[in-house]
Amino acid sequence: MPLRLHHIVIDAHDLPGLARFWAQVLGWKILSERDREVVIGPDVTAPVGICFMPVADVKAVKNRLHLDLTCTAEDRVDEIERVLALGARHVDVGQSGEESWVVLADPEGNEFCVIRPKRTLIL
Repeated sequence: MPLRLHHIVIDAHDLPGLARFWAQVLGWKILSERDREVVIGPDVTAPVGICFMPVADVKAVKNRLHLDLTCTAEDRVDEIERVLALGARHVDVGQSGEESWVVLADPEGNEFCVIRPKRTLIL
């Protein structure tokens, strides 16, 4: 049996705070909360979640891995505004302004993108 993705792990200074931010962004729940680990996901039976682990050092460079989020085209502007109101901020990582995505960062500076939804092909 091949390996399966279990958690995406995000290093954090404020585990509960960052977990709450991402749970609100994604409409997920906090599934477990311990001193050195907070896990969020859509529900306890979901195959993949996000795990927040403590880190002492400060984030210094652009992420080597980031999340791409999407929604309907009609909701995109409102969703970006909602996420900004939750504590995200715009980030410049060298975009030209012509991209099909918007780069944001969570409250601890982890970049993520809100991308245009995929087009559905009608055959």
